[in-house]
Amino acid sequence: MFFLISFAIASILAVVLHGTTRRFVRNRLRYVDSVQKGIAPWAAGGAAFLLGAVLVPFLPLVGLGTALTAGLAVGSGVAAGARDIKQGTSPVVYGP
Repeated sequence: MFFLISFAIASILAVVLHGTTRRFVRNRLRYVDSVQKGIAPWAAGGAAFLLGAVLVPFLPLVGLGTALTAGLAVGSGVAAGARDIKQGTSPVVYGP
């Protein structure tokens, strides 16, 4: 039961973080050149993982797997937002 609850938390967190990060990069960081570089998703994902790894001992239902999932979600959100900027697309799925 504990595993299912923590898996649900990690899944929901990943979906929310990916969508939020993608929208933030697409709308707010459109004119920032460093977001278009290949290292930006790795740096953002690594920072999210490190922040999550620091918070893991204080949160009862999450572990390092959740922190890793959050880092991957943020990194993929940055990469998807940068790709949206390059292609000039704006998906309706993630909001206005």
